[in-house]
Amino acid sequence: MSVVSVSLELSRHAHERPRATAVLAPGGVRLSFAELEARVDASAHALRALGLSPGERTALCVPPGVDFVALFHALLRLGALPILIDPGMGRAAFFECLARSRASALVGSPRAQLARLLFPRAFRQIGLSVSVGPGFGFGAPRLEALLKRAPRRPFAPLEVEPDAPAAVLFTSGSTGPAKGVVHTHANFAAELELLRTHYGLAPGEVDGACFPLFALFDGALGLTTLFPPIDPSRPARCNPAELHASFEQHRATFSFGSPAIWRRVVRWARANGQRFTHLRRVTIAGAPVPPWLVLALKELLPPGSEVHTPYGATEALPVCDITASELAPLAASIEAGEGSCVGRVLPGLELALIRVGDAPLARWDESLRVRAGEPGEVCVKGPIATRRYLDDPAATAAAKIPDGAGFWHRMGDVGRLDAVGRLWFLGRKAHRIEGEHGVLWPVPLENAFEKTRGVARAALIGVGARGAERAHLVVEPEPEVEPEELLARLVERRGELADGAHIAQFLLHPALPVDVRHNAKIRREDLKRWAEGKLPR
Repeated sequence: MSVVSVSLELSRHAHERPRATAVLAPGGVRLSFAELEARVDASAHALRALGLSPGERTALCVPPGVDFVALFHALLRLGALPILIDPGMGRAAFFECLARSRASALVGSPRAQLARLLFPRAFRQIGLSVSVGPGFGFGAPRLEALLKRAPRRPFAPLEVEPDAPAAVLFTSGSTGPAKGVVHTHANFAAELELLRTHYGLAPGEVDGACFPLFALFDGALGLTTLFPPIDPSRPARCNPAELHASFEQHRATFSFGSPAIWRRVVRWARANGQRFTHLRRVTIAGAPVPPWLVLALKELLPPGSEVHTPYGATEALPVCDITASELAPLAASIEAGEGSCVGRVLPGLELALIRVGDAPLARWDESLRVRAGEPGEVCVKGPIATRRYLDDPAATAAAKIPDGAGFWHRMGDVGRLDAVGRLWFLGRKAHRIEGEHGVLWPVPLENAFEKTRGVARAALIGVGARGAERAHLVVEPEPEVEPEELLARLVERRGELADGAHIAQFLLHPALPVDVRHNAKIRREDLKRWAEGKLPR
């Protein structure tokens, strides 16, 4: 069976609602669905005329905006393979991902083209380049010039198989080297269907796109993409007043964003007596989300609105979901150290918890499952789960468990299922702390300490060799908190918790290191090295 690229969903909405707004970008840029469709077709014609071939790996390094969306869909129609890498991960990590992607084409901003000239070794595999946006092309042909010569007619999309690669999205690299996740056309179609059915996203809604990758699905859902004034590589530095004004001006009804964004927005809104008047659904993801943030954000939305905290990963999203209404009665348990409840598995997916281990598993066996209520490694099976990493058979073998014609994806997380089937997240498998007291999972204790007055964030890390680690809680204080008073409160809180006795010491850190994508996942490996350098040997 063959299918056409999901970019045809964008075409369908362009024909049904041609004058409806498709994209709102900074600087007053506004494109209708018909205009966006025409730009997608023209871009596909231009790239093909330049020599870009079906299947060619193409690094898409364009900032959020009209061309980010249009070029992604153009590459899908052409049958090329878009490669998306976080530009904020740092030069060395970015270049490493680019090399491992083996991309032979670069469609990028003048900044990306300048990097190609300054660091030729990192771009040595690139043969074809296109410069996108105002500024110098640095030897690469300019997209706008190519579009002027492109035919003004629909581009016939390449017919593809469901399991054919559609795009490669690199992980953020927050828990190890970033890996290229191969998403198929079938994966994209399944993700779109879950977004439609579970979140009720419907044509005519406006997505305040705080996470640019989500915006790539907007056109296929018939949503208007609003790119708010936010630096996607530094979401924690967003200006909440500007974001609020943008959402209100353009009547945003939906938004997906990092907890780092919503922390700033909630605190600003509370301090300034502001609310949202059109925002009906917000999804917060990227790291464990404290109950207070979910519930406080819900109070800022119109009556009947909801806040969701979906659980998933680049390899499989979304897997589970819980709303603020469902979370409210569980808040006390979360703050008491039970873990973070991420809700029930979504329709069409299977969830299993297996014995925690690091070795690859050659095949699925039901005996791998843990007993009811026990912690286990989270595995998911279903159409949203990606099958492999790009050119990385070792990583693929470690993360996928064959099961007949299908497979289970190992999320790399540990959780437990409660009596009604909700998943409670306990932490990353790689972040477990193994010492003389057995295994400690970081998230339950972090949640329990983050309710302490004066604590902005907390991270539980192990210091020492695996098997003989000593647990240390690293705390980022709120501004203007007296260190001695905070440490005294932490010691008092430790005595109130069953696992508190396992914490050897508290350490204060001015700003916990976080991932580049969401500015929310704590980089525990960096923190472990910092602590080991700070503590006496």
